[in-house]
Amino acid sequence: MKALRQPGTLDIMRTEAATLPGDPARPNEDWAATALPASGDGGTLVLLDGVTPPRGGDGCVHTVPWFTARLGGALTELSASRRDLTLSEILSLAIRRTAKLHADTCDLSHVRTPQATVVLARWGAAGVEYLVLSDAVLLLRAPGGGVRAVRDDRLDRVPAEALRSHAAADRLRNREGGFFTAAADPAVARRAVTGTVPAAEVRALAALTDGAGRWVERFGAGDWTDCADVLEREGPAGLLRRVRELEAADAAAGGGRRGKVHDDATAVYVEP
Repeated sequence: MKALRQPGTLDIMRTEAATLPGDPARPNEDWAATALPASGDGGTLVLLDGVTPPRGGDGCVHTVPWFTARLGGALTELSASRRDLTLSEILSLAIRRTAKLHADTCDLSHVRTPQATVVLARWGAAGVEYLVLSDAVLLLRAPGGGVRAVRDDRLDRVPAEALRSHAAADRLRNREGGFFTAAADPAVARRAVTGTVPAAEVRALAALTDGAGRWVERFGAGDWTDCADVLEREGPAGLLRRVRELEAADAAAGGGRRGKVHDDATAVYVEP
């Protein structure tokens, strides 16, 4: 991959991230990080979107941000330090490590135990490895400008009526024929969408939680290539500002009935 070069300087890697809570009165349940080894050989990206449980409990004494911070921290450390492990193995190990932190105090078998969607990416001279679990998205931009969206579309394939109540959604959560998230079972790592792309085929990459992906998926303001263009020109903060403007206009027009007016929204953009 080609680093961003400024005249008269060394190669510079561009990494930017931005996040906004869906409700300023509630903690943001998204989590994101990038790690750039001191050796300069590649880097890693981690993005999590915590799943908000309905009122009534989830069998855990901890909050969703507690969970995403610990799972995200484990994923960042492992993906940066354990190049001998695949991203699926890293996710499995990170889930196991996080579960161990609260197994003695919480019911980790509860269907709503704290959980999150996951995007992992790790790049180096050889290529870009990726992992996506549930409804976040990873964008891979080619040198020619084309964009590939890597998605886990299992949630999209669940009929909308099957998700209209929490009880119905629980019957499909982490079940065959339903959808999968990172919770307490390390085996879920095998369900993730994974792959590797040669380094020469990736000019930039971006990860978006579904709150940021609304620009494409809910509002149809552009396709994923247009979204990558916005990220390149305006950065993640620019994309999130656009999402909030669309949400506000939609709510004013009565569209807020389609679900949460605002969601936690996070975007990470990297030019390796």
